[in-house]
Amino acid sequence: MASTAAVGLAAIAEGQAPPTGCVTAREPFASAGLPGFADLVVGGHDISSVTMTKRAECLVETGMIPPRLLAATHDALERADAEVRPGYDPRGGTDDTSQQAVAERLAADITSFRDRHELARVVVVDLSSTEAPVAPAPEHDDLDALLTALADPARAVLPASSVSAYAAILAGAAYAAFTPSAGMGIPALARLADERGIPVAGQDGKTGQTWLRTVLAPAFAARGLKVLSWAGTNLLGGGDGATLADPDAVRSKLATKSRGLTALTGSETTPLHIDNVPDLGDIKVAWDHVHVEGFLGSRLTLQTTWSAHDSMLAAPLVLDLARLLALAHAAGISGTVQELGFFFKDPWDSDVHDAAEQARVLEEWVRRTSAQVGS
Repeated sequence: MASTAAVGLAAIAEGQAPPTGCVTAREPFASAGLPGFADLVVGGHDISSVTMTKRAECLVETGMIPPRLLAATHDALERADAEVRPGYDPRGGTDDTSQQAVAERLAADITSFRDRHELARVVVVDLSSTEAPVAPAPEHDDLDALLTALADPARAVLPASSVSAYAAILAGAAYAAFTPSAGMGIPALARLADERGIPVAGQDGKTGQTWLRTVLAPAFAARGLKVLSWAGTNLLGGGDGATLADPDAVRSKLATKSRGLTALTGSETTPLHIDNVPDLGDIKVAWDHVHVEGFLGSRLTLQTTWSAHDSMLAAPLVLDLARLLALAHAAGISGTVQELGFFFKDPWDSDVHDAAEQARVLEEWVRRTSAQVGS
């Protein structure tokens, strides 16, 4: 996903491709004074030694990215790869120090990146593999206790995604959780971000099947039709398929994908399965079967099939979030930006899941916020 976003950004910035699929390319966003695509610089942390350039070459081989775009963006990808630093993997045994020290190392990388490129601000977007759900700990609710625990080399009180989120706070960088991992969802970290004036948004990018569900479900409600059940299946391969084959990791994804649908339909019968099919690669196939009760007890059935390169759906939204969180930061907004819930399956601090309503709220927010920055 990160490689696709980097290729897409370079292609757009260099005039090699239009920003199709980017919400911020249309009005009212286009005239809102957001950072230009050419103004964005790519860097990051990774625990893999495979470069974005190499991953992009693999995506060309699968037919996902046209060869001409790889050739046109090769230099930009090389520059981005040069800005990638080692991430934090508690399973790898590469960090034998405290999580506080790890977060400070990651934060120093972010501030160095910002200063080296003379950037106005940095936005950190979590695109890492899905973690298993985190069991709540007392330190997660108490900031003082959390900071004490983080300084203890013998303890690992935070999952890797939350250490990275903490590093973003230390670096003064805005933050978005594009995965269902804990990240900034730890209450003490969310409060710290608010106190430090850091805008944050999440959780779990709403890219394909879930987006379509949040478009269709309100339509049934508007017609007074009762959804009896809404069953779904996901077939996918690649890195996501392998990660979500882990029963612990998949629980986080299933929770975020189902929560909004349950809220919109009022039905508790919303079973969802995710299956790893390695030969599909980055192509994701999503199938839904909707059973609805209508007038005088009549029944209606709707079936949908969605097939797409998952990273192609996600990458433009990543670019959108970077531009919009930069605007929020410039406006002095801190804490959760609820209006960015449009981009997420399980938006923080919001019970709005209706895609049309989320779009309306987002447009109102960008008009209001851009006027605030402009004044």
